[in-house]
Amino acid sequence: MGFMEALREQRWDDHRYYHHSRINQTLHLVSAVSFLIAYVMVFFDPAIAALIGWLVSMTSRQAGHFFFEPRGYDHVNQATHEHKEDIKVGYNLQRKVVLMVLWAASPLVLFVSPTLFGIFEPAASLADFIRQTAKIWLAIGLGGLIARTVQLFFIRDVQTGLVWATKILTDPFHDIKLYYKAPLYLLRGELIDPNHGKHRPHEDDAEEEKVALRPM
Repeated sequence: MGFMEALREQRWDDHRYYHHSRINQTLHLVSAVSFLIAYVMVFFDPAIAALIGWLVSMTSRQAGHFFFEPRGYDHVNQATHEHKEDIKVGYNLQRKVVLMVLWAASPLVLFVSPTLFGIFEPAASLADFIRQTAKIWLAIGLGGLIARTVQLFFIRDVQTGLVWATKILTDPFHDIKLYYKAPLYLLRGELIDPNHGKHRPHEDDAEEEKVALRPM
């Protein structure tokens, strides 16, 4: 399987297994837009980019998965929740819990060591503390991406790791294309995508969008 085919495969599995809920799809749209803002801001102010990425993008994205995505038997894909968690290439819910706990608890390190063991100058104000926390969050985000990528090199293969990293970095662009109509369906009272996962998208990404979100 080539790189692009493997990328489409990972994207398709992620969509069909973990994005049944229109609320989750809508929150992913919010996450994607804010991630793109963070992508721009990282060139001007990495700390602000980290704050946007974690406080808006990641919280909205993971809230969709934790609170709104169905966890019962997936009749469309004929898979249990446990099976989907076992075959998840990237961060399944258990790994996400660990990552989010690490993120939430990381500011406490600055109370134990205000210099972060010699890396920072002690914060002179609340603004300094927030910016130092943001830098830690940026490191956690990059570390989480690199760590899982390298882990996949060993437990799967190098291509799988590189494909997953590429998917993660490009997800904001793909999510906007895939879920931009989700809020409209949600306003109509449609909580679950009725065509979700019933058809495998063709090689063409445009066809993938048509399958994922039917025209209104």
